[in-house]
Amino acid sequence: MVPPMVTVGTAITGSGVWTPDNIITNAELCETFNAWVRRENERNQSAIDAGEMEALRESSPEFIEKASGIKQRFVHDKTGLLDIDRMCPNVPDRPDEEMSVQCEYAVNAARKALDAAGRCAEEVDMVLLAASNLQRLYPAIAMEVQGALGTRGFAYDLSVGCSSATFPIQVASDALRAGNATCALIVNPEMTTGHMNWRDRDSHFIFGDAATALVVEPMKNVESNDAFEILGTKLMSQFSSNIRNNGGYLNRCDPENQNAADKLFTQKGRRVFKDVVPLAARFIADHIKSLDLETSDVARFWLHQANKNMNDLVGKFLLGHRPSASEAPLILDTYANTASAGSIIAFHNHHLDLDPGDIGVLCSFGAGYSIGSVILRRL
Repeated sequence: MVPPMVTVGTAITGSGVWTPDNIITNAELCETFNAWVRRENERNQSAIDAGEMEALRESSPEFIEKASGIKQRFVHDKTGLLDIDRMCPNVPDRPDEEMSVQCEYAVNAARKALDAAGRCAEEVDMVLLAASNLQRLYPAIAMEVQGALGTRGFAYDLSVGCSSATFPIQVASDALRAGNATCALIVNPEMTTGHMNWRDRDSHFIFGDAATALVVEPMKNVESNDAFEILGTKLMSQFSSNIRNNGGYLNRCDPENQNAADKLFTQKGRRVFKDVVPLAARFIADHIKSLDLETSDVARFWLHQANKNMNDLVGKFLLGHRPSASEAPLILDTYANTASAGSIIAFHNHHLDLDPGDIGVLCSFGAGYSIGSVILRRL
């Protein structure tokens, strides 16, 4: 006789956020970008005068803040980004014996999350490393984190663009419910400044660097009063090339295009905005309804932090009005877009004021298109 399946509830018991020390303001960013624009326009003045090419346009702090809500960003390296001849972070290769950059990011955030959960690394038997970009293909960076922290069990990498925030929460919860793990650690080391084209006016301001971490455990093991029960998770994906990065190990196989602009972050911004806002809003609303909840039951939405205007519209669709800072907190002004780390930073920075029983929705959306929603209840 097959024994009945036991449903195991899961909870987020700790979170952690880490950022590098360097900060670049919009003003600093525009000073370098505009100096490069003026130099390029001067270099190509004859072609511009002949109508063979358009003059490049300068950027401004006001434009950036109006377009995105971003005022500054944390970055791994400041010198390379503000060097008009380089405009790319300086990240020297490290010997294989040293901790990789993404491993270092992940470990720094993981230690904070473990402390918050009251757990030690030896209690973890599942490590999921999820990020919009992975520094290398193998060995898995998650395994490097496993080794650096001294966790048990198994570890692996996954990447779903910015939805790398929520997809691993479902994966971890499923493993815990199935009995394949007893304590999961999720890390999102987002060193995004390395994949951005800092010479593209429409996107040169978007990204910042940060790392986040979550500890997910079975409800029966929860000891912290700062835990959030996972009431439900829901994921979706549909293929689109509107957000894309073609960087990869095959680039060198086509020498003529290995340094083309599409090997960095590219997006059709207006198309993405038009597609994703209604898609994400309906997805969240349907998920809430599927748990016999109403939108009015939700005290807080921790949304993906890509664009203030986008989040305002998603919030307006759900609430019927532009969300307040309490209803849908934004961290874009300080951190910029940190890909999968963004919604986790919003959760980490804005959850302690919720009362026991309060409901919150953690949602990430991005390249793919991909959307993940996690409905939480404060314990």
